[in-house]
Amino acid sequence: MNKYENENALLLIVAKNLKKIRQAKKISQEELGFRCGISKNYISDFERGRRNITLKVFQKIVEGLNVQPEELLKTHSK
Repeated sequence: MNKYENENALLLIVAKNLKKIRQAKKISQEELGFRCGISKNYISDFERGRRNITLKVFQKIVEGLNVQPEELLKTHSK
């Protein structure tokens, strides 16, 4: 059985955590994009669940936010 309800569940968890961490660190999408070498539109699309990311982009985001990968993968109880 799948642990996640649908094929986008993990993607949406990461996107939600990204937005939460980015806002807590008071980093704009534009600033994070600059730090990661990707466009702010790419980050915006990902945070809204409209775009999938590669592991290479995941690594750039982890480095741009200065967090451990686990921080973006955490699930939170409801």
